Amino acid sequence: MTEKCLDTYALWEIIHGNPKFAFLLNDDFVLTDWTLIELYKTLLKSFDKNFSQNWIEKFRPYARNVDFETIILAVDFLHENRKQDISLFDSVGYIYSKSNKMKFVTGDKEFKNMENVLFIQK
Repeated sequence: MTEKCLDTYALWEIIHGNPKFAFLLNDDFVLTDWTLIELYKTLLKSFDKNFSQNWIEKFRPYARNVDFETIILAVDFLHENRKQDISLFDSVGYIYSKSNKMKFVTGDKEFKNMENVLFIQK
């Protein structure tokens, strides 16, 4: 089974109980520490601090640190795809996934036809 690296989009859908994303909890998965930070930032926009921190703590054991070289490659990827609406957070997750031979799991349309992506539409 190929390990998966979830992005914020996938985590958000899991939190909101979207059944299309529920199966991911039964698979091997990780996320980057950058994704965890973006999730926290996103949750705080819609929920209180306690709710947001609870979800961060649930996903924290799955978070992996991203090294400097991966961040540089992510910035290069972002620059090469600057006409797309891709966040630096997602760029880091995508490059981390590719570098570690994982599937990047997202529903962000910018990644729909990219290699190494498991695209799940809402």
